[in-house]
Amino acid sequence: MKKTLLAAALFGLVVGSALAADTVKIAITGPFSGGSAPMGASMRDGAKLAIAEINAAGGIDVGGKKMKFEVIERDDEAKNDRGALIGQELAAMGDLSGVIGSVNTGVVLAGDKYLQEKGITKIITPAAGSASMTQWSKAATPDVSIFRFAAHDGIQAAMVVEEAINRKFTKVAILADSTNYGVSGRDDLLDQIKKQGGKLEVVSTEKFNIGDKDMTAQLLKAKSAGAQAILIWGIGPELAAVANGMAKIGMKDPLIGGWPLSMSNFIDNAGKNGDGTLMPQTFIEEPITPKAKAFIEAYHKTYNATRIPSPVSAAQGYDAVLLFAAAVKQAKSTDTHKIKEALEDLKDPVAGVITVWRHPFSKWNPTDEQTHEAFRRDQVVMGMVQDGHVVFANDADRTRLTKAAGGKGK
Repeated sequence: MKKTLLAAALFGLVVGSALAADTVKIAITGPFSGGSAPMGASMRDGAKLAIAEINAAGGIDVGGKKMKFEVIERDDEAKNDRGALIGQELAAMGDLSGVIGSVNTGVVLAGDKYLQEKGITKIITPAAGSASMTQWSKAATPDVSIFRFAAHDGIQAAMVVEEAINRKFTKVAILADSTNYGVSGRDDLLDQIKKQGGKLEVVSTEKFNIGDKDMTAQLLKAKSAGAQAILIWGIGPELAAVANGMAKIGMKDPLIGGWPLSMSNFIDNAGKNGDGTLMPQTFIEEPITPKAKAFIEAYHKTYNATRIPSPVSAAQGYDAVLLFAAAVKQAKSTDTHKIKEALEDLKDPVAGVITVWRHPFSKWNPTDEQTHEAFRRDQVVMGMVQDGHVVFANDADRTRLTKAAGGKGK
């Protein structure tokens, strides 16, 4: 019966929600097509799974009245100009309670300014580089309605550098794509290498463009310079071209980089050449807790999948909705400004699939964007590609994340 209700609720999101009165209107945006689609679509589907479950249970208690979510979807196609148009469209909606989504940093920089101008609450997830939030602190913006629900690049870069140091490497090459995300991530890696005592010598720094299929030139420079490992930052299928290029020229150095290395378009296109690749993760598709097991099974059944294209994205989309719903309930209102205030001071713990969230955000501080960042280091683990799946690289990480998801929180 529960599965029937869930299926009916998902169907209602598509064809019936616009007919409902007294709803909580929420937009889900992201790249649902193109190279970043595994992230965007997985996030959307994880978010809609949470929304369907909430709606099937009667909705959110808003000041004593049960209200269901009404969903608007917008595909930004990972294009900056599309992001700007969508931002303008959503900002013009007077009854919009909030926005969840985005992936690409350039898209966020192009579109979020319109939401910020109107004070519309947005939770960026599953990604977007550091600039998506530092733009507000650098401008000393006094009040910000934008939140981020992702392991920010500083956490990820620190873990990537630590992994290289722990493996006793001394010389590394850095490869990054030419997008805002890649440039930001490259800078974070260089910054972390300095912060961690300069134990790594960067012997080569190269870039690649979206659509590039041959990375031989960049990799040969890294190899001839004596690189013992490749640190990489990028978002699309080009990551697989790097792994395949390394195998082609006989580089057996490990590939260590940002979380998009866990996406299906890397794993599938790299095949065996991707085995051993390491990346930070907030969620690994393994039923380590009853809640994780239920989430994975529901995702597989609802979307007829045997593997989530991007488990991190799906889990973050799911938990972001739970946090937003908790803020609506606490605010006792669908007004986006009141929801923003509630998000900054959530009173009750929110049991998500990643962890139990306890006061994940705080009141915006113009000098510290971390006030609107949910993730901390203890919610992130190192994952490793193995036989077409991402697994825990460390048993200790599995134990830690299991405890956190079971109620430890932060």
